[in-house]
Amino acid sequence: MPEVTTNVKKANVRELIKKNKNTVNMHKILETVMPKLLLVIAIISVLTTIGIILTLITETFEFFKRVPFVEFYTGTVLKPLGENAQFGILPLIAGTLMSSLIAMCVAIPIGLMSAIYLSEYASERVRKALKPILEVLAGIPTIVYGFFALTFVTPLLRSFIPGLEPSNILSPGIVMGIMIIPMVASLSEDAMSSVPKSMREGALALGATKLEVSWKVVVPAAMSGIIASFVLAISRAIGETMIVTIASGSSKNFTFDLTQSMQTMTAYIVEVTGGDAPAGSTLYYSLYAVAMTLFVFTLVMNMLAQYISRKFREEY
Repeated sequence: MPEVTTNVKKANVRELIKKNKNTVNMHKILETVMPKLLLVIAIISVLTTIGIILTLITETFEFFKRVPFVEFYTGTVLKPLGENAQFGILPLIAGTLMSSLIAMCVAIPIGLMSAIYLSEYASERVRKALKPILEVLAGIPTIVYGFFALTFVTPLLRSFIPGLEPSNILSPGIVMGIMIIPMVASLSEDAMSSVPKSMREGALALGATKLEVSWKVVVPAAMSGIIASFVLAISRAIGETMIVTIASGSSKNFTFDLTQSMQTMTAYIVEVTGGDAPAGSTLYYSLYAVAMTLFVFTLVMNMLAQYISRKFREEY
């Protein structure tokens, strides 16, 4: 019996050693394969970005062979159809900037105030209840926001502004602001929550009030994160498609009157791609020129945001 027990123990030891070897071999394989797999995934992302940029550049270059660069960026008339077609992008730029400006006038104050309350004033129980409710707004499909702007917000505004057109830039701008409030509030609250408690306690010990601590200590210390939330929200507003397509109309007016119908760059792309734009036509290539302009807008804004955030990190 002792010999049998010894043999069983030896067999168990051999099995354990074998399992350990298999586990070690598996770990070695994973350690070898995973970095290469991650590298391939990263390269795919980079190549996709390069492919998009090259496509935009080549097709935009083809457009500017037919339409002068200066005419495109200084023209105030956009009539892409007909024999005497005119391609001036200023009406689209004006519509995009106006809708984004209205959205940020709504989202930045409300989002920042919400973030300050959640970070500095709300109890843990209230924060856990309010923050998910606030973030639900970000999960609503944008097409729902578009119909909400068209069927509810516009009639409501027309009762206060008699001259407001059925399709206007004010209504979708407000609704876009409501849509991006969670983005501003959530990211700003995260930035404020990361500010060390010692800074708050030091300010309170010097006699500062809760409001003074919030505005003069916490907000400046978290400014880089707050600015990042603003820029992300602006990029989201500039790139929004469905709300402005449904509620702002398709009038290519070069105006700054909020009561009139205006068209944004994204809405123009939707309109042309949804219509009859034969491949190889000037109208077809104008899509890429508008998309390239939109891409440059976002790129410049992100670079500016990085510069501002870096400056604030150096100061605080």
